[in-house]
Amino acid sequence: MKLGKYRAKRHFQKTPEPRGIERKIRGNSFVIQKHRASHLHYDFRLEVDGVLKSWAIPKGPSLDPSEKRLAIQVEDHPVEYKDFEGVIPPGEYGAGVVMIWDFGVYEAGEVESLREALTKGELKFQLHGKKLQGGFVLIQTKYKDSRKNWLLIKEKDEYARKGSNITEEESTSAYSGKTLDEIERLTS
Repeated sequence: MKLGKYRAKRHFQKTPEPRGIERKIRGNSFVIQKHRASHLHYDFRLEVDGVLKSWAIPKGPSLDPSEKRLAIQVEDHPVEYKDFEGVIPPGEYGAGVVMIWDFGVYEAGEVESLREALTKGELKFQLHGKKLQGGFVLIQTKYKDSRKNWLLIKEKDEYARKGSNITEEESTSAYSGKTLDEIERLTS
């Protein structure tokens, strides 16, 4: 079961997060959620094989190709999670405020090549989002005990911006236009 780890960590009678279903069809959506939990981070999610493959990015994405951002692979999430913006209650896994920081679609080739790229540890893709555009690559690190550690790197293209700090420049939700504090106030 692809969503077993996700469901095991949550009490759906207490959290507004979606339980979700495992899908058979392939989609190509992506979402980046800004998540103020025990530490502020960004959750990067790509729809693959009916679930959202997910990575926690402590510093968030960058438009500067010289910056390599740590991306820690976490459990798969249901596709419905791409629409989740709100507050995970105290005492629940990931408690804190979740914002849809960016969303859209991505291109990365056929399903078989996508699976193979994830297995090999290097996935190149094009994002077509509200905030992020162009080529990116996820590369799995080869260090000891680091199978879950990847690097997210912006490719050199017309959307790359040296020295840019997109997470500070774009601090509101691409979905609702609200800040983390506004989302917290509205849903608490």
